[in-house]
Amino acid sequence: MMNRHKLILDKLAREKHVEVLELSKELRTSAVTIRKDLRLLEEKGLLFRTHGGASLENPYVNDRHVHEKEKVQTEEKKAIAAAAAKLVDTAESIIIASGTTVLAFARAIQPKEKLIVITSALNVAMELLNHPNIEILQLGGYTRHSSSSVTGHYAEMILEETSCNKLFIGVDGIDLDFGLTTTDITEAHLNQKMIRSAQEVIVLADATKFGKKGFGKICELDQVDHIITDKSIAPGLVKKLRDQGIVVTLA
Repeated sequence: MMNRHKLILDKLAREKHVEVLELSKELRTSAVTIRKDLRLLEEKGLLFRTHGGASLENPYVNDRHVHEKEKVQTEEKKAIAAAAAKLVDTAESIIIASGTTVLAFARAIQPKEKLIVITSALNVAMELLNHPNIEILQLGGYTRHSSSSVTGHYAEMILEETSCNKLFIGVDGIDLDFGLTTTDITEAHLNQKMIRSAQEVIVLADATKFGKKGFGKICELDQVDHIITDKSIAPGLVKKLRDQGIVVTLA
């Protein structure tokens, strides 16, 4: 048993997340036994059990203020933002959701011709005001202090009357089984409306977001077209995402 536990922890250290069925095949033992192993290892504080597997970090995330989030993974966010900015074509209409990674993306946009941007984020709109070529449609509604963004019925009404080329969205968690999540249920609902209004859904998320879950579910992974993340993501995760038909860009 101890050797099996070591193999599980070694794999977890390499890949950050492991799945019961994969471990069962690799270690040639039953899924029931693997689940017992994971429970014992969790009791020792060596991992966190998740749906169908385990993670090195607590998969459940809490709401944090945007100023706090801006101070973490800053270089990764800048790289992701630069890669995302290359996907913005001239004469497009795009939606930019809220979050610190999409704020970095807004700072990286340098349009030479007209660009229409719909956004729920006040800080994104303020950043884009510096560009005369960008026409901004600021969604209205209740303002969330922690995210500096709006949610609610009025914002959703505007989205129901729009159709855009691309949605650039940040998330609090990406789980291969559960999908995309955020910490606020009203923001998740607004994000769902954004997805319906966009022809292409592009997720901007650093590698720390994978294997995490927020309270509000946004969508399943089959609604995502493209994920831009940083190079520290586990190769196994990249393969699984690409196997699902999602374009993955490593910035």
